[in-house]
Amino acid sequence: MAESGNIPQFPQAFWRDSVSLPDFPKLNESIKTEVAVVGGGITGITAAYLLSKQGKKVTLIDAGYLLNGVTGHTTAKITAQHGIIYDEFIQHFGQDKASQYYQAGMDAKQFIEDTIETHHIDCDYREEDAYIFTNSNDYVSQLETEMKAYEQLDIPGELTSGMPLDIPVESALKMDKQAQFHPLKYLKVLVDEAVKNGLEIYEQTTATDIEHNKHPSIVTRDGHRINCNYAIQASHFPFYDGGGFYPARMYPERSYIVAVKTPEQFPGGMYINAESPTRSIRSATMDGEELWLIAGENHKTGQGKSTIKYYEALQEFAENKFGISEFVYRWSAQDLTTMDKLPYIGPVTKDEENVFVATGYRKWGMTNGTIAAQLISNRILCKDNPYSELYAPSRFQADPDFRQFTKMNTDVAKHMIRGKLEYTNDNVKDLKSDNATVTRVNGQRTGVYKDKNNELYAVDTTCKHLGCEVNWNSGDRTWDCPCHGSRYSYTGEVIEGPAKEPLNKVDLD
Repeated sequence: MAESGNIPQFPQAFWRDSVSLPDFPKLNESIKTEVAVVGGGITGITAAYLLSKQGKKVTLIDAGYLLNGVTGHTTAKITAQHGIIYDEFIQHFGQDKASQYYQAGMDAKQFIEDTIETHHIDCDYREEDAYIFTNSNDYVSQLETEMKAYEQLDIPGELTSGMPLDIPVESALKMDKQAQFHPLKYLKVLVDEAVKNGLEIYEQTTATDIEHNKHPSIVTRDGHRINCNYAIQASHFPFYDGGGFYPARMYPERSYIVAVKTPEQFPGGMYINAESPTRSIRSATMDGEELWLIAGENHKTGQGKSTIKYYEALQEFAENKFGISEFVYRWSAQDLTTMDKLPYIGPVTKDEENVFVATGYRKWGMTNGTIAAQLISNRILCKDNPYSELYAPSRFQADPDFRQFTKMNTDVAKHMIRGKLEYTNDNVKDLKSDNATVTRVNGQRTGVYKDKNNELYAVDTTCKHLGCEVNWNSGDRTWDCPCHGSRYSYTGEVIEGPAKEPLNKVDLD
């Protein structure tokens, strides 16, 4: 937490800081279970809750700690308004599938509502209208076209020239009766309920591969195995590809969030602009006081300017539009976008019906993660789900998939070559505290970070996924890969996949 007006020195998510979660042991032996879930975010926890409630023996593992990944760093909007998307989906997939996408989001919202009511969960749940707004004449026509898509799909909404939030606006598209909540307060109860139903949880347990005998067997970094009938990859980026080529079919983006107190009272509603840079706005409650959560500044992971600049841009926006009486939190999140913007949810390939993947939520994880948990759980329980075909990972649409596939992988190749050719002769002796540089040590590209105590940490910058060169993220003090989004701590430990192994340490002596 920071003093008035100052950016907090270290990133910390409000959700994580405001809830106490239980600790679970590390897996130290090979075990058997019916369903193995990898990933302790909204998808993994909701799936474990649903399956354990039906009597399945479920084991959940997480490489770090529960709810410390994307779910713990979300904006936590429960909405089917995922940007200007419905006209695009009608054009690419047809009206029926576009309608299914909307209905799936609303079904997820209803599931969350019902679960909150069933377990009397106090999680700051509040129904709000959601708005896409613009101050650009170029986007006014796009909102008009999107409103026509709403009408085609019977989505309750309205095109308006104003909204409750007091900022200049040319046009705004409202989607009625969406919602927001505190995701960790909600999911903590689901964890408690699932544990009562027999769920076993292991933290600090990293899955590295899946082997196949009669049934799947998840292999951990320590060499233990989880033998199971079904394996669910709810780990954000799939750790097991199975020949599905997921790294080539998605790209990672980072976005940033600041939590501030302002002299103004929040008027209600949830907001996101149509143009770039993104500005997403909602409120939250901390100890009875109101916080404004302002998010945006998206860019591809490992690419772009010094990342602290993104936080500063959000701070400047908040100060100019609303005033800041106190700057309380800042944090960032990473999201994956598929080639056609629909998540991949279902069997990892057509030939592996017992290994599931759930990924590519495109920044809308509260609804898409809930959809994924329901869809995969239904499949394991031999129940029909109307959205199975819509989200099938094996799909490949010629338009727009092929063009996007080419564009994404050209970008990867460009950054791989650029990183290999880059040369720097920065002198580590001149490095200031709490700063990093990329230099050469014995001819090897090396990243060096100096902490506030002037201790140096040096790592080989070659990513352990496919060999791209990582770049320094000054805002979060991490090494980020510009190719597929792997992220490492300044000591080289894996924070986010698809990489499975830490960066090699380099001796500076």
